Formats: sequence, structure tokens, C-alpha cells
Amino acid sequence: MIELTHASFQYENSDRGVRDISLSVKGGECVVLTGLSGCGKTTVTRLVNGLAPSYYPGAFSGSVRIDGKDISRLSTWEIGRLVGSVFQDPKSQFFSSELAGEVAFPCENYGLSAREIRERTDAAIEALQLSRLKDRAVDALSSGEKQRAAIASVYAMKPKAFVCDEPTANLDAAGTRQLAQTLRQLKEQGFTLLIAEHRIDWLMGIADRFLYLRDGRIAAEYTPENLLLLPEADILGMGLRSPHEGKSLPVPSVLDESPAVLKTAGLSKRIRREVIFEDISLSVPEGKVTAITGQNGAGKTTLAQILCGLAKQTRGHILIDGKKARAAVRRREIYYCGNDTSTQFFTASVAEELLLNTELTEESKNRARILLKELGLYEYRDAHPSTLSGGQKQRLAIACAIFSGRRILILDEPTSGLDGQNMRLIAERLKSEVRNGRTILVITHDRELIESCCDNVVEVEKRLP
Repeated sequence: MIELTHASFQYENSDRGVRDISLSVKGGECVVLTGLSGCGKTTVTRLVNGLAPSYYPGAFSGSVRIDGKDISRLSTWEIGRLVGSVFQDPKSQFFSSELAGEVAFPCENYGLSAREIRERTDAAIEALQLSRLKDRAVDALSSGEKQRAAIASVYAMKPKAFVCDEPTANLDAAGTRQLAQTLRQLKEQGFTLLIAEHRIDWLMGIADRFLYLRDGRIAAEYTPENLLLLPEADILGMGLRSPHEGKSLPVPSVLDESPAVLKTAGLSKRIRREVIFEDISLSVPEGKVTAITGQNGAGKTTLAQILCGLAKQTRGHILIDGKKARAAVRRREIYYCGNDTSTQFFTASVAEELLLNTELTEESKNRARILLKELGLYEYRDAHPSTLSGGQKQRLAIACAIFSGRRILILDEPTSGLDGQNMRLIAERLKSEVRNGRTILVITHDRELIESCCDNVVEVEKRLP
């Protein structure tokens, strides 16, 4: 079904890419690409769906065949009938203003009948459990809901192969289980699945093979059974996340008795008639890492944006050091690192991004060099942020938060695009920051991050419709 033969690709003006990839995926098979951030997983998916080199320019050699057809001889719309894609950033593939229209859009593009468009749209929305949201604006969806909407739009087209790039990056545990069930059903129906993913435990009952990429090459191949038998030291050495289904999330705990640096009282938020959350009273202890968890759509990101002064609450107060803090004060005191890194970079290089709001001195430049080295980004210091992999962009965004010097950091899904090695690196760095007096809130679904570095866990409950 999917056949890559000695495929190599190097991005224009970059040394990133893949080399000599030979890969065969049979019809109805599920193959998972995994490895460190920047190893070439996303590039392989772009070769399969035709985005490289047609959209991402660069030097290509070798061949890619889908269902026996050489895709270099196919037009974009012909490739789209064969391969459906779900990207790391679901917003990048949206064209409609509301969810139902977005799911219907691909079918409309191919000129299907009105009846078939309606049937396929309804079936996809129901399969991804989005019926309650079908009339909602896509911009008003949570990040996890946007991901499910993107998957639904591909599901409606019924391509022969699905190519998914980090599909669970922004999904909560319930959403991940639902996605796993959907992919399992697709596989049973004979669809071919190629998935680039760092979090691999949820794929153990779906994947037929795992391909471990390193430095742009396929370095090893494992069956699920063989991967589960690898010693923990090997998993750590490869920089992977655990393939074993982990422990349950810690029970949401009452925050400890350390002095509260950030508090809310009766905080509520409504958007028109919809209640996002109501009467949240939160007390965040100083010098700790506090995790805020909850289902997709519970309002976690909205809460974070209100706390740092980027959005307005409907009712309630926010206090810093026991004093009511207006939005302007909170913007000075709190650094917010959002969950969409594509909107956070403004300069032409990694080093410039880190130094953007800092006085340029030898001391600040030296601090920037040290931080980039510690987070594994120094070799990309002259690269444009847009050329980085998803995980590298995530680490750069976190580096900017750390470098800001603000004593309260709010990080929204900071490890969504990170492999195991870099997740553990960030966890250790966050623990180091709080030891030096900082207070950190992380909005996260990442069980491994919570177990690695969080002192407290607070759950935001999703309101019933």
C-alpha cells in the first residue's frame, strides 16, 4: 500500500531531512514512526502525503508509491483521495468557520452529492463524539477538540491510508482512548495507518510495527511484543517514552501549606450564554510545580489566559501575594507559554527569539548560550524558528519562558510534542527553576510529566452541557 524505496529528502536551506528510507506498509497495517524530536518522523509523513517536496521545498531522491502509484506523477487532488493527513497543529488544516462545515469541506471539494456529504459528515462527527459541538466555531474549540475535528474531516473522506503526525499531542486520556478505538475500527475496516508519535503506550494494541528513527534514518524495527520486552535502560537510552501503560494519574490533591503566591476567588467565565467554568477558587503555593488537569473543553487554557491577564473573567478576583492584581499587573508578573508554538515566535533566529525582550549585553548573551545548550538547542541558534521540528519549537518556547525572568510561569501543554528524553529534560529543568524560587503552573494531560516533577495536581471539572 505504502512503499518508500531509498527515499531521501533535505529541506531547502537546512540540513534537516531523511536519508535512504526504505519502508513498506501493507494494506490494513498500522506502522508507527517514533524517535527523538527532529529524527525525521514528520518528514517521512510529508513524503507519503506529497507535501514534501511540493509544499516544503528541498532535494528529493528515491521513490514513493501509494497503492502502486508513483505519487511524483500524481496531482495534489489525486494524492488527497489516497492519503488523508492529520497534522501536529490542527488549526493549520482548517478552512471553515464552524465544525460541521469543516468536516464536510473535503467531501465538498471532491464534488460528492449533497446526500453523501451529509451522511459522511454526520457519521464522522458521531464517530469522534463531536455531536454536541457540530455547530460551534472552530476557533472556540479547545485544542483537543480541534484535533478531533481534524481527524473527523479526514475520516469523512475515507481515504485508503491515514497519515497522523502526533495525533494525541493535545488529547486528554478520554480523548486518547476514543482515538485509539477509532483507529482500531479503521484498521479493522482495512484502512492503512502510518502514525508519527512520541507517546506509544496507547498504540500497543493497534500497531503492527514500530520503526525507531535516528538522525534521519530507520535505526531499528520492533514488534509491540519486542518493544515491551526492552529493558528500561534501553528505552531511556533511546530517548523514548515508556511503551507500558503507566500508573494512574495522581489523585487531584489539596494544595500544600506553602505560602500562596497566586490565588483566585469565585472566578467564573462565560462566553455569551455558555458557562466555561464557574466559581473556581485556586491557591497556588509558592516555589512549587502545580499541574492543572481536566478533560478537553473544561476551560483550562481559558483559565490560564485569565490568570496571566490575556483574557477577562466574567466574575471573581485574582490575587498575587494576597493583593488584588489587575490584568496589567498580572501581565508583568506572569509569563504565559501557550500551547500553539506557531503563534509565539517573532524573529528570524532561535538566538534572537530568546533575546527578544532583553537588553543585549555580554552577560545576557552568555546566559542565552548556556540555556540553549542545556535545552539541546544551541546547534540551531542561527536557524529560523519555523524550520524547527515540533519538539524543538516546544523547547524554544519553554526556553523563552525561563529566560523571561518572571517569577510565575504558566506553561500550557509544555510537553505535547516532546519525546521521552526531552520530556525528562524539561521535567528536571522545571524542578530546578522552583528550587530557585520560581512558581510554575503546567496545564497538562501528560501523565509522565506529572509523575516526574509536579508537586500538586488540581483538576478542573468539565461542566455538563
